[in-house]
Amino acid sequence: MKDLDAVDFFRDEEAVADPYPYFAASRGRCPVRREQHHDVVMITGYDEAVQVYNDTERFSACVSVTGPFPGFPVPLEGDDISELIERHRDELPMSDQLPTLDPPRHTDHRALLMRLITPKRLKENEEAMWQLADTMLGDFLAPGAGEFIGGFAGPFTLLVIADLLGVPEEDRAEFADELQGRPRGRGAIGSTDAESLGHTPLEFLYGRFTRYIEERRSAPRSDVLTGLATATFPDGTVPEVAEAVRVAANLFAAGQETTVRLLSTALKILAEDQELQRRLRAERQLIPSFVEECLRIEAPVKGDFRLSRVPVTVGGVDLPAGTTVMVLNGAANRDPSWFENPDVFDVERPGVRRHLAFGRGAHTCPGAPLARAEARVAIERLLDRTSEISISEEHHGPQDARRYRYVPTYILRGLTRLHLEFTPAPEEAR
Repeated sequence: MKDLDAVDFFRDEEAVADPYPYFAASRGRCPVRREQHHDVVMITGYDEAVQVYNDTERFSACVSVTGPFPGFPVPLEGDDISELIERHRDELPMSDQLPTLDPPRHTDHRALLMRLITPKRLKENEEAMWQLADTMLGDFLAPGAGEFIGGFAGPFTLLVIADLLGVPEEDRAEFADELQGRPRGRGAIGSTDAESLGHTPLEFLYGRFTRYIEERRSAPRSDVLTGLATATFPDGTVPEVAEAVRVAANLFAAGQETTVRLLSTALKILAEDQELQRRLRAERQLIPSFVEECLRIEAPVKGDFRLSRVPVTVGGVDLPAGTTVMVLNGAANRDPSWFENPDVFDVERPGVRRHLAFGRGAHTCPGAPLARAEARVAIERLLDRTSEISISEEHHGPQDARRYRYVPTYILRGLTRLHLEFTPAPEEAR
């Protein structure tokens, strides 16, 4: 890596290909360090990350998705900018999305979301996952090789969330066409190029769920969408249609994208390490801890932004009001004070679930149980239906000179493509 101060984390391709040297160097200098290119304070220590995530009184999530791009619409002056935040938050991109809300509004909207992903509904959804995985794997595995992200992970996770939210069967093909075909990376959330982000890049989901909710409110049925349409806030009030729509759209878009990254990481690790793959085939009880270690070593979301409302001290560093901080999950998950030999993949790592891949505190990812279940089901069935999974050398090069490309954003961490080769399992092993 070139000199730490010379690296622009938000723009340099070097940081996209491998951000971990940058994280380690930044943490080594100071776990609460102001970078010079965009005036963002980078939080790379585990303890410091947890402190910021848990402090919703002094840190606002209004910039959680966009950080310094395009920046706050007015100058942030004074020792308490809370009033400025409330006055101007709607001018920020993605301001209507759950991750950017602060309590008490965030508390109410998160409660609404949690009514959609109850333990009962998640159990029903997991039952559908097994059939979905089998159906899709039949076609995907048949040629003996394939591109995993577009061929399985993307369509699988999309259909799982469609099932969870009760999208009618007859509409699911249209969802796949609209959402699987959208461009990823350039111009998307956290893109490393200079394109600006649109205010609400979720028009298809908004339009479709608005129709569903309006229909169910006027003519209720015995289905999941009616439950969404009639769900209330904790105080018993009925959300506006637009509020219920935003909750559903956020779960659909955010949950699908991050789980695709988790699955591609898991399959890359399995295909690169044949000994580990053989062990998981023989010891299936290790799959949940394998998933957690994948989340730790390659967090699908590199980090999250916060804006300090008032002067605050983090890790012994004083930050004035109006400071944009980036809490780097991917760095905290490799903090050696919490994880021994943090750059080594250890399927039996003790305390692995302390990782911050899903954040922490009030904004902890509400879809974490869903992502874990999707990963476990997909890995189980892939192992059941193959006797060997390997990396395609034609596409990614030989083992000592692999070529992988990562999504060009400073928010997401994941491969753009993963080409695999398979040896099918004997028919009786399925």
